[in-house]
Amino acid sequence: MKTKVSILFLLFFNLIFTQEKKIIEIIQAGSFARNEKINPGANILKKNDNMRVHLLHDGMNIYSDYALFYKKKNSFNASGNVVVKQGDSIQLYSETLDYNGNNRKIIAKGNVDFYNNDTNLKTNLLYHDRNAKEFFFKEGGIIKDSATTIKSLEGKYFLEYSKYIFNKKVEIENPEYYIQSNKLDYYTKTEQAYFFGPTKIIGADYDIYCEKGFYDTRNKEGYFTRKSKINYNNRLIEGDSLTFNDNSKFASASKNIILTDTINKTIIKGNYAEIFKARDSAMITKRSMVIKMIEKDSLFIKADTLFAIGPSENRIIKGRYNVRIFKKGLSGKSDKILINQKTGLTKLIRNELSERQKQVLTANEIAKINPVLWNGDSQMTGDEIHITRNIKTNDLDSLKILNNAFVVEKDTLGIKNFNQMKGINLFGKFQNNELKTIELIQNTEMIYYLYDDNTNDLIGIDKAICSSIIMEIENNTIKEITFITNPEGEVFPEDEMEISLKILNGFNWRISEKITKKEEIFIK
Repeated sequence: MKTKVSILFLLFFNLIFTQEKKIIEIIQAGSFARNEKINPGANILKKNDNMRVHLLHDGMNIYSDYALFYKKKNSFNASGNVVVKQGDSIQLYSETLDYNGNNRKIIAKGNVDFYNNDTNLKTNLLYHDRNAKEFFFKEGGIIKDSATTIKSLEGKYFLEYSKYIFNKKVEIENPEYYIQSNKLDYYTKTEQAYFFGPTKIIGADYDIYCEKGFYDTRNKEGYFTRKSKINYNNRLIEGDSLTFNDNSKFASASKNIILTDTINKTIIKGNYAEIFKARDSAMITKRSMVIKMIEKDSLFIKADTLFAIGPSENRIIKGRYNVRIFKKGLSGKSDKILINQKTGLTKLIRNELSERQKQVLTANEIAKINPVLWNGDSQMTGDEIHITRNIKTNDLDSLKILNNAFVVEKDTLGIKNFNQMKGINLFGKFQNNELKTIELIQNTEMIYYLYDDNTNDLIGIDKAICSSIIMEIENNTIKEITFITNPEGEVFPEDEMEISLKILNGFNWRISEKITKKEEIFIK
């Protein structure tokens, strides 16, 4: 009984298969012939002056000058100006074409032209699986639409999805951009490209590199990952992921961001950035940091948010909230920072005081929130600190502290003693990126501990006032002090001086805030 059921099932299956399998039809030909010696089993079809060979299979029309038709195999080999038409959208031209009606597979050879809607593919050898609705070439192909040309060594086209998969040496040429990739998918209807290997996109004023990503060629916007970089408006932008829109002139980056300004020898790092080309500006936040390359050393600047504004030849960098700077032997803190790349001026700035704060804050309390700079063991504070670099050599050149300038240096021999100098303004000079001289001017005051050079015994405390004080610095330590214009002072024995007199008004020792290595600029 089981055997009979199986036989009936096979008979039923064969009947269904025979009904579904469609036979190639000969619609017309100029002549019919057979030659069993040369072409066994083939009908030889040729054109004449009035008609060409015309074959039909399941809605596909094939025209040629010559064809060998194998009825039993349900296949043919056509040659001579072969034309294939299917519906209103698909046309295929080639020198020869082999077709199997059973598996519905085509091999087209020689000057192959494939048209689908508004897209044209040219190649020398094209495979087409009608069942899978796929086209495949592997000896080089060129695809064109109204404005774009795509070249690749290998490619596959999925008719159902209007999608190409390109492999090996892919190039997309357009009047507005150029793309080079090892592997990409391209959708002809939406004109979107997806990259799966090293890829370059070159526009009028930008270069993009990634190893995985997406680009909408019609709207000129994309998303890029894996070693992604954008060279945009004289800035090299790197990040784990980048977005880009050429129409709105906008780019953004996230995670492990690096913005490099080679002209100004500046690197900005962070974990999120936005770049606005129209405004020639960039905003960087989340562990944002500026690295200013200075000879063999570098100046590291951290702020909660950083802004780079203006063209490369006149660019300004702004930082706000929790600003910290560090280089070997020099560090500082402030509320805000302003760097002018053209003039070489860097400003450390305090937030504006409210009217209430101006009334109630003491000089000591203001010194606590003022910008602070540490040069070796010396602490310098003031309402505003300016550091200028030489724009040709990029070396540090000069220092200014404007209003409420205060210098403190802990006495190395006295446990709780502090050398202190204050004035309205301070001016300093760098040599080889090290601070060498400091001058305090206007209403200057000083408290300095004097020791015997031989015994290191305390001689007394020098307390003086004058119009200006000049300090010579050696190895980041005050080595010599000179008073200018009628100094008034006296040396007091330590036991004759009250504690309150050992501190100048505005003194605030902020050693706990000192930054000793670049990693500390992110420690609050």
